Amino acid sequence: MNRILVIRGGAIGDFVLTLPALKLLREGFPRARLEVLSYKHIAALADNRFYADAVRSIESGTLARFFARNPELPTELRGYFGGFDLIVSYLYDPDGIFADSVGRCGKARFVVGPSTPDQNSHAALQLARPLEPLGLAPANPAAYLYPTNADRAAVAHFRRDASTIVFHPGSGSKTKNWPIENWRRLGSDLLFRGRNLLVVGGEADAERLSDLRRTWNGEAVQFAENLALPHLAALIEACAFVGHDSGVSHIAAAVGARCVLLFGPSNPAVWAPANQNVTVLRAPDAKMDSLSFHDVEALVPSAGNG
Repeated sequence: MNRILVIRGGAIGDFVLTLPALKLLREGFPRARLEVLSYKHIAALADNRFYADAVRSIESGTLARFFARNPELPTELRGYFGGFDLIVSYLYDPDGIFADSVGRCGKARFVVGPSTPDQNSHAALQLARPLEPLGLAPANPAAYLYPTNADRAAVAHFRRDASTIVFHPGSGSKTKNWPIENWRRLGSDLLFRGRNLLVVGGEADAERLSDLRRTWNGEAVQFAENLALPHLAALIEACAFVGHDSGVSHIAAAVGARCVLLFGPSNPAVWAPANQNVTVLRAPDAKMDSLSFHDVEALVPSAGNG
């Protein structure tokens, strides 16, 4: 097993949940070159950071030909796929068209993983389970990320100490978000107690972050927006963190942040990070606006004291 390729689409959380499977491959075949075909800005979390020796973008127009029946396959991609001994794909391919196309490129062993896990067990275990025929048995569903010193240097200008709590008040879905007025109240209470706040987010969180900027105008609150994901991981590393069911929360858990995560419609037994540093609080009726402010407030100070 000299060269291994893992193909993973999906969002940030999907990728982080696949890291335990990548860890099994890395440790099971330590001499193999392991490459990842994914969204490059997400797979950067693994690129030369323990898991992947190289990353290639999945956003290629010519790759679409592999999902057509009996296409003329591009020479460059035929050579690319033909150079691997093992290919593990998590792409949605119900008719096996992609698998057949890749099979025409070489003699790699092709392993199919679930593109979307079900509700029967933790997602990370489901994503790793297809590797069992290779003698790689999934046991630990916790994911880990390893920021580099260069990642840490890129965010060294942010002020952090033992009193800093990181907020990520957004997610990929409005139904997963705690009401913004609760975030305002929680942050103001923490500031009154002398805690430092660092608010992180991306393009999808712009409206919520703008709201909090207006609320805390003049306060010593730091905002970190649209950071490269490896830099974001380094920023959150070993901090206290409060967030929702989101990819950023998965990053926070994987770098050792002491997390309080607020869940609503998603089942935390399947989708929450499995790391020991994570406390999950789920809305009793799975609706985020019914999640008690006082229940959240009671957990957050302890997150910053570990």
